[in-house]
Amino acid sequence: MGFAGRFVLVTFTLLVGVLFKVFQDLSAPAAIPAIDYQEYWGPGDVKNNKENVEVKSFELNYGEDVIGKLRNRLDDVPKFAEPLEGTAFEYGFNSKKLGEILKYWRSDYLERWDERQKYLNRFPQFKTQIQGLDIHFLRVKPEVQNPKRIVPLLMLHGWPGSVQKFYEIIPRLVARSDDKEYVFEVIVPSLPGYGFSQGASKQGLSPAKIAVIMRNLMARLGFKKYYVHGGDWGSVIGNLMATFFQDEVLGVHLTMCMNTAPIGTLKNILGAVAPSLVVESQYKDFYYPYLDRLKLLIAETGYMHIQATKPDTIGAVLTGNPVGLATYILEKFSTWTNPQYRSLADGGLEKYFTLDTLLDNIMIYYLSDSITTSQRLYAETFNIKELSRELDRIPTHVPAACAKFRYELFQQTDWALRDHFRNLIQSKHYDDGGHFVAMQLPDVLYEDIVEFVNRLYRREDQ
Repeated sequence: MGFAGRFVLVTFTLLVGVLFKVFQDLSAPAAIPAIDYQEYWGPGDVKNNKENVEVKSFELNYGEDVIGKLRNRLDDVPKFAEPLEGTAFEYGFNSKKLGEILKYWRSDYLERWDERQKYLNRFPQFKTQIQGLDIHFLRVKPEVQNPKRIVPLLMLHGWPGSVQKFYEIIPRLVARSDDKEYVFEVIVPSLPGYGFSQGASKQGLSPAKIAVIMRNLMARLGFKKYYVHGGDWGSVIGNLMATFFQDEVLGVHLTMCMNTAPIGTLKNILGAVAPSLVVESQYKDFYYPYLDRLKLLIAETGYMHIQATKPDTIGAVLTGNPVGLATYILEKFSTWTNPQYRSLADGGLEKYFTLDTLLDNIMIYYLSDSITTSQRLYAETFNIKELSRELDRIPTHVPAACAKFRYELFQQTDWALRDHFRNLIQSKHYDDGGHFVAMQLPDVLYEDIVEFVNRLYRREDQ
């Protein structure tokens, strides 16, 4: 072998070695970090704080003084620009449809506010102080005689949702039924800074820190072991709870499942080269063509860049501004339910959702003035000091389930997920459904959760 041949061989060997080392580093598991269970997020100095552990009842109680001001603001709606000819939601919220919704909000919904407020108060609600923050939550107990048949289930929402997203699924979860030998006791917190939960006064309240608050809430309520379901931010936080508290979480059920560790991203890219090797042919279009999925994600995440960098700026624009708030949030319920709905004049908003349901969610943000504090979670998450991709390098052995709906914003193959979720025992694909599936297809989500828990219910470790 000549010099050139030896040089090529040595270079190739070194390159292979470097790539192998990089792959080892990317796939090497990390350890669970030290957890501060008492980290303080409230105002002022923790030394001056004495945590109130009392659990107090709570309910919405907004009368004509508040609703009258909202009605007046909806009377003073600006003249919107006409949509471009032949367009629907391609440029954002269609102004004609927006005018119809605002008219309904002003003339129909608010006239029935007592009815809607009663609906929002339909489940028992509470507040308690955790790590300096007043945390709001629903706690819905089943009516059963045998407590051994009660399964605690923590349900976590995301943005721009609220506890209201679970209102249609809760009654089925807590009811007796032939498809399960147990009934759920459901706990649904408003994430810190969302709805009626207090926002942090300190920087750094990331999903990892919220996972600790949610764990402490469950401990406050007396639950030593429980299941977790989450979507959107709830998926990220639920994942982290199953990572940090593996002796407490019995199982984690997620939509929009993610492994953001570098190896997960690498496997997604590699899968694009030969998708048939990593996913069954009938499900390839859930993930590939990879560039098409990436383009869709980029098209739908402009809001994320704003909220990750300037949440207080956009928050100031939306706070106390019902027109802006409704436009900004409701547009997500169109294209995130199905990206094809951007070509519909009405945005497809009422294909699965009623206007009352959509406005109930808007009212929670409006009445609580929580839009700014909810958006700060994006800035805290993308803080370079604590990236979730490093935490996803920690493997979790908690039994996990992933429900994959065709029009979800983000999908990952099981091949990528299993590097983090080492005990992924259920992964199902659904031909319909988008980002807000708990509201869109509550019966389908219910059945997926029950199928998962049924696999685990009689285990001795419960």
